[in-house]
Amino acid sequence: MLPPMTEPVARVLVVEDEAAIAETVLYALRSEGFAATHCLLGGQALQQLEEGTFDLVMLDVGLPDLGGFEVCRRLRALPGAVGQLPVIFLTARNDEVDRVMGLELGADDYVTKPFSPRELVARVRARLRRSWVAGTAPDGRWQQQGTFHIDRQGRRIRYGEQLLDLTRYEYALLAALLQRPGAILSRAQLMDRGWDASADSADRTVDTHIKTLRAKLRSAGATDDPIRTHRGVGYALEA
Repeated sequence: MLPPMTEPVARVLVVEDEAAIAETVLYALRSEGFAATHCLLGGQALQQLEEGTFDLVMLDVGLPDLGGFEVCRRLRALPGAVGQLPVIFLTARNDEVDRVMGLELGADDYVTKPFSPRELVARVRARLRRSWVAGTAPDGRWQQQGTFHIDRQGRRIRYGEQLLDLTRYEYALLAALLQRPGAILSRAQLMDRGWDASADSADRTVDTHIKTLRAKLRSAGATDDPIRTHRGVGYALEA
């Protein structure tokens, strides 16, 4: 048996139209102490997400109405904490192009069928722990690190007095760099702190988000680039 969770009970929304698979997933989650809710369609999932409070979404790609990729795209466009919810794709598709597309749309993990219920629960637990750790800060207050101020609970970062308009992945990368200012973090380390992805897509994904981060920092008044590239190694932040 997996060790019991020490974090608060988490609510998981399972979006799956195949009854047998849904029952297996729900049983596995509930047996390990999760509060699991099920819906059949992508449209229903979006409605429940806007109306309820969930900690993670488990999303089938092959849904009969919107499809999992479209649901994920719309979820990421929602404001506030809802749009930042961790997403795990559960699908029969195992092609690299589908995995990359799902991850670049904002998914946090990708599990292919058939799957081990124990592994699935372990992935859910790992993703939730990462999400909870990333979101904590003493009393929710701003913490200053050089020119930067970060509110980890509110998932906000300022450069000087300018609040940065960051996507969830831009925030994850910058927060990871701020956690260890001056340290060189590899692309794999940055991916691990922000989301799960295969190694073959790590270089392109991280580099793209670093590029957009730099542009936003320049717009906020940065005259010197605080993100240093160490070729062949990774990135470091001079806060």
